Amino acid sequence: MRKLFAPLLAGVLVFFLWVGVVSPASAYNLTPCGDTAAFQQRAAQATTAQAKARFQSYSTLLCGEEGLPHLIVDGSAAHIGEFIIPSILFLYIAGWIGWVGRAYIISVRGEKDPEMLEIVIDVPRAIKFMTSGFLWPLAAFKELTTGKLTVKDSEITVSPR
Repeated sequence: MRKLFAPLLAGVLVFFLWVGVVSPASAYNLTPCGDTAAFQQRAAQATTAQAKARFQSYSTLLCGEEGLPHLIVDGSAAHIGEFIIPSILFLYIAGWIGWVGRAYIISVRGEKDPEMLEIVIDVPRAIKFMTSGFLWPLAAFKELTTGKLTVKDSEITVSPR
């Protein structure tokens, strides 16, 4: 229970600090990119249809005086697509890579030469773990609740001092 309480307490503390300290985007003197002269000048220089479409989608973001879009990380729903969604996707993909690598290493542990299987990867085995690793958050939660993901404090080696 203590292992679950500390991260929960830290999460609550971060949430209240985030909500109470973060200032709104208007404090950064940002204006919509469509209203910024420097941004309109950059958009006018776009030659391809792809570049014109990119500037059109950027026109709804907030720009500084230099005409470049800025990421707003204030937690408001208006800016969720700028930072929150990409960061969640990054964490999901990084977790998937880590979970698949962990599962592969665990699976080769009992083999005749596990060190060699870490260097020269068994591709069919790795692909099996890669295709099943997309549900890694559920598998991690299951292993956490069953106690398979963590070890007891008595099993952790502590250097004598």
